[in-house]
Amino acid sequence: MNGDPRTLSALAQLEACESVVVALSGGVDSAVLLALALKALDRSRVLAVTGQSASLTDEDLAAAGAVARRLGAEHLVAPTHEIERPGYRANRGDRCFHCRSELFGLLRRVADERGLARVAYGAIVDDLGDHRPGMQAAERLGVVAPLLAAGIGKPEVRALARAAGLPIAERPANACLASRIPAGSEVTVARLERIGRAESALRALGLGQLRVRDHGRTARIELDADGLRRIADAGFRGRVVRATRGAGFAEVVVDPGGYRPGGAGSMPPKRDGGQ
Repeated sequence: MNGDPRTLSALAQLEACESVVVALSGGVDSAVLLALALKALDRSRVLAVTGQSASLTDEDLAAAGAVARRLGAEHLVAPTHEIERPGYRANRGDRCFHCRSELFGLLRRVADERGLARVAYGAIVDDLGDHRPGMQAAERLGVVAPLLAAGIGKPEVRALARAAGLPIAERPANACLASRIPAGSEVTVARLERIGRAESALRALGLGQLRVRDHGRTARIELDADGLRRIADAGFRGRVVRATRGAGFAEVVVDPGGYRPGGAGSMPPKRDGGQ
C-alpha cells in the first residue's frame, strides 16, 4: 500500500467506520477494499461476506475465498435470495437494484448481529459512467463506498492489488451471471445454472475473457481477441460449440464482434451452422 492521497483518503474513511462488513465479490475492487479495511482497522473489526446464489460464478466464489485467505480475513459465505424477488426475475432494467437490495440487506443484518457499525462495497470511479441501479440500493441502505469517495479508479485498484500481493490483481472483470440474460427476459435458476455450466466448460478449453449470452435456445458467445483468433480453427470451434451445447443450449453463435461489457441486449446473429 502506498502513500497516494487517494489511498490515504480511503484508509481514513475506513478508519472512521470503526468496524465494517465488506462485501467481497471475488473481483479485484472488493479485494482491495478488504485489504485497505484490514490496514485501517483491527482484524477483529473487519468481516468479509460473500453472498452466494445461482448468479455467482464458481470462479468468483473461489476467488473471494482465495483473497480472504491471503489477507487472513474472517470470511463468511451466506446465501442470498434475490431470485425470490419479482423485480429481479422480471429483469426490466433495474435488476441490479433488487439484487443489491437483497445483498446489502443481508450484510446489514450480519453487521447488526456481529456488532459491526458499517457495510462497505467496492464501487470505484469507473462505475459512475454506467447504468448502475445497484448504487441506488447502496445509497438507500446507507452502504458506503470508500474507494469511490476517495476517487480511486481501476488503474489504482490494480496497482494496490499488486502491492498487496493479491492473487487476483490482474483478474478480468466478471459481472454476475444474470447479466448474460437480455433485459426483459426472465431470470431463472435454470438459466443461470446453464450459463454457468457453459462458461465453465469454455474456460476448461483454455479460453480467457468470455461471456455466454442467453437468448433462450441460443447461446451467443463473446470472446476476447485471443479467443476469436483461436476459434478461427474449425476443429477448435467445433469443440466450443459441442461444449456449449453440452451445457444445455440447442444452438450456438460465436459473435464476430467479440467480448464487450453489457452485450446481453444484442440479438443473436445467424447461428453457427457447421457444428
